[in-house]
Amino acid sequence: MARTKHKFVCQECGYTTPRALGKCPGCEAWDSFAEETELVTTSPLHRSINQRTSQPELISDVSVEDVERQLTGMPEFDGVLGGGIVPGSVILIGGDPGIGKSTLLLQASDALSRKYGSVLYVTGEESVSQTKIRSTRLGLNSDTLYVLCENNLGEIQRHIEKLQPQAVVIDSIQAVYLSDFQSAPGSITQIRECAANLLICAKNQNIPMFLIGHVTKEGTLAGPRVLEHIVDTVLYFEGERHHIYRVLRAVKNRFGSTNELGIFEMQNKGLVDVKNPSQLFLSDRKEEISGSVIVSSMEGTRPLLLEVQALVVSTHYGTPRNTATGIDRNRVALLTAVLNKRIGMDIGDSDIFVNITGGLRVDEPGIDLGVLMAIISNHRNISIDPRTVVIGEVGLGGEIRPVPHVERRIREAAKLGFTRAIFPAYHQKGLEINETIELIGVKNIFDSLSALL
Repeated sequence: MARTKHKFVCQECGYTTPRALGKCPGCEAWDSFAEETELVTTSPLHRSINQRTSQPELISDVSVEDVERQLTGMPEFDGVLGGGIVPGSVILIGGDPGIGKSTLLLQASDALSRKYGSVLYVTGEESVSQTKIRSTRLGLNSDTLYVLCENNLGEIQRHIEKLQPQAVVIDSIQAVYLSDFQSAPGSITQIRECAANLLICAKNQNIPMFLIGHVTKEGTLAGPRVLEHIVDTVLYFEGERHHIYRVLRAVKNRFGSTNELGIFEMQNKGLVDVKNPSQLFLSDRKEEISGSVIVSSMEGTRPLLLEVQALVVSTHYGTPRNTATGIDRNRVALLTAVLNKRIGMDIGDSDIFVNITGGLRVDEPGIDLGVLMAIISNHRNISIDPRTVVIGEVGLGGEIRPVPHVERRIREAAKLGFTRAIFPAYHQKGLEINETIELIGVKNIFDSLSALL
């Protein structure tokens, strides 16, 4: 099967363009373009994912066998994927430059090759020797890990069919191109078509495939939105470059939950799983200072205890500033407005700084009460008991609203030695906590102030 491709060629110098131009950019001749028709064979993109003739089936008659997942040897990574890698799945990983995406997948490739057989690591942005230098630094030296420096998708597919690896890594999808299209690598057409080709290759040969994707300055994956629709799983690798902790979270997963979160520590030998992140995040905490509160955030199914720090100072400029690190600045402005309106604390003429320590970013409203108490604590210069954990969402009326998984949060706090928990009074009924920890339910900001200050 073939398709017709139209192009315009300058009759003076042979310059080719997809549309007619008045003046040739090559020889600057005017009105020199003539239309030509080319017969192009259908690219591998147009093959069916299911190579057999498909027939409709009753869903009740479809039998599903348990799929044996491949394990990377990194429990945090496997947990985010839903318990391991599903054969034939396509996984897209995005993140800021230098955050550790290539390091993570090079370590995973080494572990997979040692356990399951050959793995092909395709690098389109580095040479083979540069990849070898990184693997040496990480202490990786598998006998079945192959490295290929190539960005022509046709050549990459040829090597995949020849090698028949157990997994493939493409670093990165923005560097790969199809010769059928004239657009440059990284363009919308190239990204979409290359991803679709790789999807078909993965499904037909039952090979799991990892794609590394660039992100824009806003932090979203670069390229067409259809890229995220094509793949089976979308992961974001996050973290502050100046902090040692990295967070891997799923925003799409056809084979598992999107509520899981993996936490890693960047060391000289690469990324290491963090087994007890709460303890690490609180290890360097300075106690008995105003503006410091411990909150409990749910990241997926895992409760994390984090320190919120707040600083309230008189502004030296005409317009006060709200500065937030690790939390949405608009959320801080909202909580400040609630303080002003509901309890009459006028700090509108002060600069307010809020920080989530450890380099993590938290979007969950369950830390609202802790942020609010940290601001009040620093404004009044009164410290809060360092063995107290604060949980709750703050409404615009000053009420403390319920949050999910309160029991799990409180158990995690008790396990780490905390002696008191402040949480929404709504959860007091039916709360089953066997650990030794004082439980205080609060209904509004005034109850919280009485309990904490």
